[in-house]
Amino acid sequence: MTNLPPAVRFLNVSRQFAEVKAVDGVSLDIASGEFFTLLGPSGSGKTTCLRMIAGFDHPTSGKIELYGQEVTNLPPYERDVNTVFQDYALFPHMSVGENIGYGLMIKKGSKPEREKRVAEMLELVRLPGLARRKPSQLSGGQRQRVALARALINRPRVLLLDEPLGALDLKLRQQMQIELKAIQQQVGITFIFVTHDQEEALTMSDRLAVFNHGRIEQVGAPAEIYESPQTAFVAGFVGISNIIRGEAARAITGAAQTFTVRPEKIHLREPGAPVADAECAADGHIREVVYLGLNTRYLAQLESGGELTVIEQNLRTTSMDVLAAKGRRVRLVWERAHNRPLADQVE
Repeated sequence: MTNLPPAVRFLNVSRQFAEVKAVDGVSLDIASGEFFTLLGPSGSGKTTCLRMIAGFDHPTSGKIELYGQEVTNLPPYERDVNTVFQDYALFPHMSVGENIGYGLMIKKGSKPEREKRVAEMLELVRLPGLARRKPSQLSGGQRQRVALARALINRPRVLLLDEPLGALDLKLRQQMQIELKAIQQQVGITFIFVTHDQEEALTMSDRLAVFNHGRIEQVGAPAEIYESPQTAFVAGFVGISNIIRGEAARAITGAAQTFTVRPEKIHLREPGAPVADAECAADGHIREVVYLGLNTRYLAQLESGGELTVIEQNLRTTSMDVLAAKGRRVRLVWERAHNRPLADQVE
């Protein structure tokens, strides 16, 4: 374990714009060397937090520290951080090598040293030999790698990434998620990544913070956030989840306590199928079927009221098989241990 202070510390930070509180009393520690993600919908405060770490914006109240030093009101150039933007922000008139080496040129590094470091960065981001090309000659994924190399060449202690994969198509985005995590592990720098994409957050993060209305709803490792959401918002935003409350909850568990269960934990069985003591069950019928190739999503209307979503992998079934299930009566069964009580009620 490292004895370093947190790479980034928020101490009761708020940011208000006129009547809108974009960030509302956020306290957070991000450890040195972590890949940490700020996850949330548009307008939840995550990008404002990133901008305050960078120094592009300043808190209305509270303090921000970088490695134990307060930087709340320091300008960006006095903070040992760099930012990668979604639109890459490359200079179109410069070559790839000139773009990557720009930060060293500003610091008046020697040309041989600059060329050496640019070559190292091109190797790191898997673009060797492309130093002389112009950004316009590169694909979107290649331009993203150049932007990453440019941000890393000055060896910042913290790298901020503002939805950097948002402009890429799905397959390339998934590929870049793996590469970005590998690069972070190789260089050992603290990465703070902003996204509204839950899959990105779960794929790359050591830990993540889920934002909603300027506040943090939950902080934890990806598996902890997904398997044990603490609020209805986290359960619904991170993956698909069933939130069961009121009389439906009472019929299933004997208590009206709101709880959540993930759809892949639920199994479809024949009506009247036996249920073990360690299992929960609900009877109903299949109202809708969505065939997705890899798996199928079933929407079941419960006799006790409410609906449950069930996701099953298509191991032996075809699209014709699953679509024929529509209207069928079923018993939905899952292990009681997969129920997660929620801290807040959903109206």
